[in-house]
Amino acid sequence: MAGHTTQLDAKTLWGGKESPFQTSYGKLMMWFFLVSDALTFSGLLIAYGFTRHDAQDAWPIGEETFNSMPFLGHGYPLLYVALMTFILIVSSVTMVLAVEAGHRMDRKGVTNWMIATIIGGFFFVGSQAWEWSHFIHGSEFGKIELADGSQAIVRGHFGEIKNFTVLESGKRHKKGEIIKDELMHTFQHAAEKGHLKDGKIHLADGSIAKINKAKDHEMKLIIKKSGAKNKIGGKAITGASAEKMYYESLYSGGANRVVYGANMKQNEYGPQQYAQFFFFITGFHGFHVFSGVVINIIILLGVIAGTYHKRGHYEMVEKTGLYWHFVDLVWVFVFTFFYLI
Repeated sequence: MAGHTTQLDAKTLWGGKESPFQTSYGKLMMWFFLVSDALTFSGLLIAYGFTRHDAQDAWPIGEETFNSMPFLGHGYPLLYVALMTFILIVSSVTMVLAVEAGHRMDRKGVTNWMIATIIGGFFFVGSQAWEWSHFIHGSEFGKIELADGSQAIVRGHFGEIKNFTVLESGKRHKKGEIIKDELMHTFQHAAEKGHLKDGKIHLADGSIAKINKAKDHEMKLIIKKSGAKNKIGGKAITGASAEKMYYESLYSGGANRVVYGANMKQNEYGPQQYAQFFFFITGFHGFHVFSGVVINIIILLGVIAGTYHKRGHYEMVEKTGLYWHFVDLVWVFVFTFFYLI
């Protein structure tokens, strides 16, 4: 038996004058943008996953690569990245509180919580800049090519270079002179060019100097490219054997035996693709965070001027809040893929 069609009166029918979902046009467009942006990040992370799967054994481990703290040096695996993540998540909470204050038409509350959100965003962007700088410059040891053709990343505590004692005069430095300036930079540049030999450094002016350096501690070689003897996935080389193999290669006088840091052409930490994905994905996310900070500042100026209070709502705060929450959520995935897995 067929049912009867219910007749709706004019008051019940949707006349097109308002959103059927009770959502403003601005919010709807923000959601469209966020969905498209989420697909972009998803594509990048999926590509990263496939590339990593093809070079699983040689791929760097996050806790080995990111183990430094500003002013404290090495030996703090993922601690600074965890701090960055915590600050960004807290800034998402402060944004929620700003939106909630807007619903109550609390102009002062919106102002205070947005200022807190902006401070958190600036901290994250500054921290990411420091992290990039550290990643680019690399460790004191670098990645070394060993005698059998294998390549190994080096972990441990690098002995401080105290000075260089000139043994043979050059155009600038005289015999017996003690050099104390730019020691690490000079040492690494000479290592890359093959100007280290038998514990001596050949300087740019033609002089030769003895390297006065403290002893290294807890050195460990982790093979990242197989050679005739050493293979990827094998046990790490430690102790006196690690020091002997490392310095035999470093002081062999051969150029390009050691790589410091990472850029788009070379990578101390592992395969070249790792650095390329790191720069692109974290840089793309960092651009989003910086854009969010700028947007928050613009909206904050409107809040302080009373623009939204006069309108009778703080929807602009809510829309920029959606963007900020998205940026925080994306970082959770980036943090998981790059640092934890």
